[in-house]
Amino acid sequence: MTMPNQKHSSRQLQYLEAMGINLWVSRDFQETDIVADVIESKIDIEPELLLEEPESSVDLPQIMTEQSTDQPKNTLDQLRQEVSVCQKCQLHSERTQTVFGVGNSQSNILFIGEAPGHDEDKQGEPFVGRAGQLLNSMLFAIGLRREQIFIANILKCRPPNNRNPLVGEIEQCIPYLKQQIELVNPKVIVVVGRVAAHALLNTELPMAKLRGQQHYLPETQLPIIVTYHPAYLLRSPLAKQKSWEDLLMLYELDKNLFQSK
Repeated sequence: MTMPNQKHSSRQLQYLEAMGINLWVSRDFQETDIVADVIESKIDIEPELLLEEPESSVDLPQIMTEQSTDQPKNTLDQLRQEVSVCQKCQLHSERTQTVFGVGNSQSNILFIGEAPGHDEDKQGEPFVGRAGQLLNSMLFAIGLRREQIFIANILKCRPPNNRNPLVGEIEQCIPYLKQQIELVNPKVIVVVGRVAAHALLNTELPMAKLRGQQHYLPETQLPIIVTYHPAYLLRSPLAKQKSWEDLLMLYELDKNLFQSK
């Protein structure tokens, strides 16, 4: 697989090594765009490294930082307000607040997870806590920052005791997600976790058959990449290598994803 035409900082290499990922080291980009050499890690990195916030001083590619002037303003804000008072299912009765989504609303890349957990319900933001920190580290390893993408969930309210969403809850909530997809208008969706993949792709295939290949959103044929949920990776660290391979598919899909629309 290929990687973007950029140099990795020593910090990024440390994140890759700490994840147990073979490092892809740049050769001469004047001759080739492929980062080809694989080396073994020889640096002892503490496990907590994956839960650290990446340093803000690293120069990373910009996906999209300016709002488009030809699109109506506050449309996502209006949808956020609608979601905040939603009572379509019983989850509203126990929530602290809704978890709408966060990030760059003009990004080419949209990450979609399952549902808010305890930390997300308290903070009103998807993918916080240890799983969110691991996601940040995974993004950083491929040259992205959390604020450069948009992140949302299938459900906007936390299920009790973090149980899996019920079919009825998904049916009531997924229209909000479909509107988010339309408004953000990404070029690719990255779905993390089995539940989210099943809901968005209308399938019951296991993760082993869903990841490693390109899918399409049924309504619009928007490309979709499926990978493991960071919470699963915390429980099953050997799967990190497969998740890394999934993230590299972003470059195989379209090398312009890291540029403006």
